[in-house]
Amino acid sequence: MPEIEIRPAIATDIPALVAIDHNYSSDFVWQMDLQTDEGHVGINFREIRLPRSVRVEYPRPVRNLPDQWTQRAGLLVARIDEEIVGYASLMLNIAPLTAWATDLAVASRYRRQGIASTLVLAAQEWGLNHECRWLVLEMQPKNHAALRLAEKLGFDLCGYNDRYYANHDIGLFFAKSLR
Repeated sequence: MPEIEIRPAIATDIPALVAIDHNYSSDFVWQMDLQTDEGHVGINFREIRLPRSVRVEYPRPVRNLPDQWTQRAGLLVARIDEEIVGYASLMLNIAPLTAWATDLAVASRYRRQGIASTLVLAAQEWGLNHECRWLVLEMQPKNHAALRLAEKLGFDLCGYNDRYYANHDIGLFFAKSLR
């Protein structure tokens, strides 16, 4: 596995971060089932294998990301041999004592090499340094790789928001205690 350097982003990193292919392919989706009975509402998610791979567009317009990053409390960059290969953007104050990873992206040719895991572990450390007790990851229900990453790193589903993203996709939220 290559040596991955994680550091805070600097202004000159922005063009390379925007150039990362934020889209992904998936063979699975978490399908939401809503059940209502008298006095009871139940919501279940189940993993469904799709009949064919789908290419999923990133839920935020990539051209708007630099403006959004200026509103983030943290932007961590992953580099291998001086090349920017991924990033995680982090917010504070969405929930008390919680760091919130709003974006996590890795360049296509570097995926499945531990970079996203390294970024999440760095985000956990970042959260601890900002006196947070929790780290939350947000993702789309079609992002099977991110769902597996959250599971692998010990995150638990803690909620969802129907029509969370501008494209009306569901936002899934996974949390992990940092203490």
